[in-house]
Amino acid sequence: MKPIRLSAHALSYIAKRGFTVAEVEETIRTGRWEPAELVRMECRKRLPFNREWNKKIYPSKEVRPIFVEEADEIVVMTVYTYYS
Repeated sequence: MKPIRLSAHALSYIAKRGFTVAEVEETIRTGRWEPAELVRMECRKRLPFNREWNKKIYPSKEVRPIFVEEADEIVVMTVYTYYS
């Protein structure tokens, strides 16, 4: 199993988009990989949330990392989160 590394860009969005490194790793390890733009990959995972985000309570959130699989590691370029 290759290690997963978040780029500086992805790390800079943790607080702004509300995801954790563990959620990103879980999504990549268990999600279905699909092609994304610029020869990258993406996957999605809906997670229970049941908390407040931006002054509203959401029962779930979806984590969507965009990443590249390299020879020795998986590099996460950015992560999107969707609350619903």
